Amino acid sequence: ATGAVFAHAPECSQKQLDEAVRAAKMAFPKWAALEPKKRSEYMLGGAEKVQANLDELAKLLTQEQGKPLAHAKGEIMGIAMYLKHFANQKLEFEKVIKDTKKERVIQRRAPLGVVGGITPWNFPPLMGAWKMAEALVTGNTMVLKPSPYTPLSTLLLGEVLADSFPAGVFNVVSGNNDVGKWITEHPDVAKISFTGSTRTGKAIQAATSGTLKRLTLELGGNDAAVVLPGSNVKKLAPQLFGGAMRNTGQVCVAIKRLYVHESQYEEMVTELAACAKAAKVGDGMDEGTQYGPINNKMQFDRVSELVEDARKAGATIAAGGSAPATGGYFYSPTIVSHVKEGVRIVDEEQFGPVLPVLSYSTVDEAVERANTSEYGLGASVWGGDPATAEEVAQRLYAGTVWVNTHGDLSPDVPFGGVKESG
Repeated sequence: ATGAVFAHAPECSQKQLDEAVRAAKMAFPKWAALEPKKRSEYMLGGAEKVQANLDELAKLLTQEQGKPLAHAKGEIMGIAMYLKHFANQKLEFEKVIKDTKKERVIQRRAPLGVVGGITPWNFPPLMGAWKMAEALVTGNTMVLKPSPYTPLSTLLLGEVLADSFPAGVFNVVSGNNDVGKWITEHPDVAKISFTGSTRTGKAIQAATSGTLKRLTLELGGNDAAVVLPGSNVKKLAPQLFGGAMRNTGQVCVAIKRLYVHESQYEEMVTELAACAKAAKVGDGMDEGTQYGPINNKMQFDRVSELVEDARKAGATIAAGGSAPATGGYFYSPTIVSHVKEGVRIVDEEQFGPVLPVLSYSTVDEAVERANTSEYGLGASVWGGDPATAEEVAQRLYAGTVWVNTHGDLSPDVPFGGVKESG
């Protein structure tokens, strides 16, 4: 929160990474040969270990990432929930697709081998658990690398789970971006699961071409939310604010562009500004804190730069727009109005506590403008008539489109993006 050093993390060498991959490769045959029920038992045991270490994991997560302690506890409990969910899946590894007197054809799904997981700094252990749970339950082993900005909670997660799986099945390494590059290019890694920026995702896609690895890329987003004419502004404003500012705006599927009909535009800006001014920003360890800091200086500088660029372009800063005089990487929740496409705060993913609010004249116009982004991760439509909102939602081009909510994720619902969102 303050930018002060409170701990150090190990820097994995290339030799140590090779050892981790070798361990995962050696563990793979026996792990893949286990009955699915047995693998599930290991994962359920891991979930119990996570729950038993809730307080220690959550405290460390708040210390390194900045989010309020209550939110960190929710994230850790989410890890246990995801492990349990995937452990209880009824997986079908074989399916007879043709059975005649002449021939019998069986479709068989087989694990790939070693999966390399690379995670970002906004939800570090939870993102790691998403990748680990899916890989392990299907018979793969994993080498997981967290962001160099937030390695500690994932390293502790690895320590907590060390006795929950056979040796080599789940491995955690930490270090700078070179470690991620080594994982991506390693000949014994069969698949890469990456969550992070589109720029890095493109680099990973290029780097894996030499070995034709399988890839899962969950990349950047610039989610649009469209509020339909005649909506209850006072009711929706707090929900929209929450959808934009959760985790201090550091969420891939946060609302990052808000389109409001011109007849209700000023009212919405006023209500959102009131939400921003009432929000409590502070140290995540302090009781009552709703929003912690931006995680790192690079992102803090980027958010500050985007807001200043909007100000220079003639936008109105209806609330926030600066860092409080407390030091660290805190930034006040910010509402930017009277801004349009062509300004960086609208066109680029800000990934911070800033929401640009744009006015539109017709729903057709709003849909067209929402779809102009190079990203396509999530979107939402808000209005009093769910049926009408759903019709509009079907016209938005994104991996997931919600109606009267935004960013609701669940392990039993597919999630992914289109265009440059992966």
